[in-house]
Amino acid sequence: MNEKEKMLRGMIYDPSDPELVNLRKKAHRLSIAYNQLDDDDGEKKERILKELMPNHGKNTYIQGPIQFDYGCFTSMGENCYANFNFTVLDTCPITIGNNVFFGPNVSLYTPLHPLMHQERNLYKKEDGSYTDQEYGAPIVIEDDCWIAGSVTIGPGVRIGGGSVIGMGSVVIHDVPPHSLAAGNPAKVIRQISEEDSILLKKGLFPKE
Repeated sequence: MNEKEKMLRGMIYDPSDPELVNLRKKAHRLSIAYNQLDDDDGEKKERILKELMPNHGKNTYIQGPIQFDYGCFTSMGENCYANFNFTVLDTCPITIGNNVFFGPNVSLYTPLHPLMHQERNLYKKEDGSYTDQEYGAPIVIEDDCWIAGSVTIGPGVRIGGGSVIGMGSVVIHDVPPHSLAAGNPAKVIRQISEEDSILLKKGLFPKE
């Protein structure tokens, strides 16, 4: 099993592996190129996005600036939108469904490091270079979710379909479908129901 396979399975791996280093460099270069384009350069942006994140659906748009660690290990469905400063550390797979909206400054983090510093610190390899030990856990965001501004989603989290994550939340536990969750750490406040739609049609904004 090579280091990329170990990484994607959530096992301890060596991030200095040449294949992984080259994939990261490619993703970082593409992120920079994407960020330098104007909003009017839609076709150029789409070409770069196809190379950076091949597994994304139609009518999906990422505003930029963006920063991806790999990109190729993230999939995003149709009709998705991410606002400014979308940061994705996809050392493990990140799966995003259809109709998912991200506010500005959203970060998705799959990497983990050992808690014991003896296992976490840099160590010298046989060739004289230095590396560390890392692992990770995948993130899943199901269909029809809204992730509000400045939300951070941590390793191993699944957010159920139709859920809303409130602004500034740090999500470290799973969120059930059709839930309103917020806070640090994020907690479920209540279920989202048809009453929210009824209130909105009456010109009233639902309260938490």
